[in-house]
Amino acid sequence: MALNSFMRKPARLGLGAAEKVAFIAPLATRVVVGLTFMQTGWGKWQHFSRIVEFFHTLGIPFPTVNAFIVASLELVGGSFIVAGLLTRLCAMGLSVTMVVALLTADRQAFLISWTMASNTGPANVLAFTLLIFLLWLAFYGPGVVSLDALLKRWIFGGKKGGR
Repeated sequence: MALNSFMRKPARLGLGAAEKVAFIAPLATRVVVGLTFMQTGWGKWQHFSRIVEFFHTLGIPFPTVNAFIVASLELVGGSFIVAGLLTRLCAMGLSVTMVVALLTADRQAFLISWTMASNTGPANVLAFTLLIFLLWLAFYGPGVVSLDALLKRWIFGGKKGGR
């Protein structure tokens, strides 16, 4: 019994400290993932004709339209994710692009990464790693340090922001 009460105060302090810095995880995730997509989206726009041709070689239907959609979604969606604006919606849209990448351009590397014969693991396939982070943002939200949380407080009132 004495040990239990002895541990209670440090545990409470540790949990309280962790709660105070919990905003860092979604913020850092948003910045890293968002900037990654901003850069890839910008790169797609800079080399648009090459991206259209690449999509064509992958067998993606309507390669010009899809290249336009993906480049725009990556650039704008990435920017929004950094800011924490429409985070869940952008994360869901970008998740779809990562699933398509895993089914097309990264398919072989992704499948091999799950075998014992591979020198790398699934986390080494960028589209898969980004997909995991995007799904986390889509399900858990942008965190309290985001425009989404600010808008939520403004629209619905109260102190608690978007998770």
